[in-house]
Amino acid sequence: MFDKILIANRGEIALRVLRACKELGIATVAVHSTADADAMHVRLADESVCIGPPPSKDSYLNVPALLAACEITGADAVHPGYGFLSENARFAEILSDHNLHFIGPKAEHIRLMGDKIEAKKTAKRLGIPVVPGSDGAVGPDDDAMAIAKEIGFPVLVKAAAGGGGRGMKVAHTAEDLALAISTAGNEAKAAFGDASVYLEKYLQKPRHIEIQVLGDGRGGAIHLGERDCSLQRRHQKVWEESPSPVISPEARARIGGICAKAMQDMQYLGVGTIEFLYEDGEFYFIEMNTRIQVEHPVTEMITGIDLVLEQIRIAAGGDLPVTQDEIALNGHAIECRVNAENPVTFRPSPGKISRYHPPGGLGIRIDSAVYQGYTIPPYYDSLVGKLIVHGKTRGECLMRLRRALDEMVVDGIETTLPLFRALVREPSIIDGDYHIHWLEQYLASGDPAG
Repeated sequence: MFDKILIANRGEIALRVLRACKELGIATVAVHSTADADAMHVRLADESVCIGPPPSKDSYLNVPALLAACEITGADAVHPGYGFLSENARFAEILSDHNLHFIGPKAEHIRLMGDKIEAKKTAKRLGIPVVPGSDGAVGPDDDAMAIAKEIGFPVLVKAAAGGGGRGMKVAHTAEDLALAISTAGNEAKAAFGDASVYLEKYLQKPRHIEIQVLGDGRGGAIHLGERDCSLQRRHQKVWEESPSPVISPEARARIGGICAKAMQDMQYLGVGTIEFLYEDGEFYFIEMNTRIQVEHPVTEMITGIDLVLEQIRIAAGGDLPVTQDEIALNGHAIECRVNAENPVTFRPSPGKISRYHPPGGLGIRIDSAVYQGYTIPPYYDSLVGKLIVHGKTRGECLMRLRRALDEMVVDGIETTLPLFRALVREPSIIDGDYHIHWLEQYLASGDPAG
């Protein structure tokens, strides 16, 4: 096992990793920018190191500063959390070159799945169903038009190196295609330094379903069921739940088995999430995230498996915690991402939290690094915290979530709590009848959070 882990992140995920380290008896090092000097994970870690000024490029993305922090503190492993350097294959290689362990997948798998075109080719080779589309990058030429006509309009133009909805455009007709390719390519170049784009069939009303996997890097792998992440705004997840209201046990076993077998064949190491669009009973691979996901707590709540703890243990050479046959899904869990944003316009609302009261009671979990008097800085993401609720059934979970949302207090800044209080009372949400476009259509219909 590792002696000391440096947590190369901030906010709630840094605190989440710190808690797992403490339960494993591992010493911790928190790194922070000058803007995060008073952060909760900095206060609770065994040691802390300031790695630069507020801008991420000068602090949390500053690889030399992170290496120096490891050397100063004697850390022998680095946990990247999510975001920042968590899916940076070169960072994993640099750590290895300095005899430091990267708590995550092998660099080759990070690099492979970070290229959306190669990821799709690999998924297809491994027997994972994929969305019909181009086999590689396309440009605004006759070949792109031929591919688009073959798979049928509308088509989705996607950045090969993209994520988070950037470099993604829909072409509804042949006349739209050239502009969609050009616009998506320009966005991709600005965001990722790579203008390559590819085409996929645009599904009309799919669900966003993802499968959680865990591999030991030696050919052993399991799946831990699915999460339904269909409630999204601008391709950013807002509400996640597990199990999905629309996935049958048979469908779960089928797609989960396919994913676990693929990870066995890859000899995948650590946690990963294989994401699909699901429509008319069919799954279509869209990407794989080679890191811990923001929404991992809903899987933990229904399986009883601490994913971050197991991520660390397996990175240190440990075995899988259970066999596939030993995994049982218990009840239902929902996560709401509470952000420091206006609930209608989604304008960021950084500032000082004057009052903070998290909800409590059976089945309630809050993953947050804020506290009363804490100031949310304007430099990073706007996440206040994740409210995760568990119940024996989906109905019980929804009622418990309604109560928890009404009980939660975050004053001094605007938050998305009013939106969730409205959503949990919506008939379509209660019935589980929604898709990836539902939330944006709902938001466009008026002032649901007012």
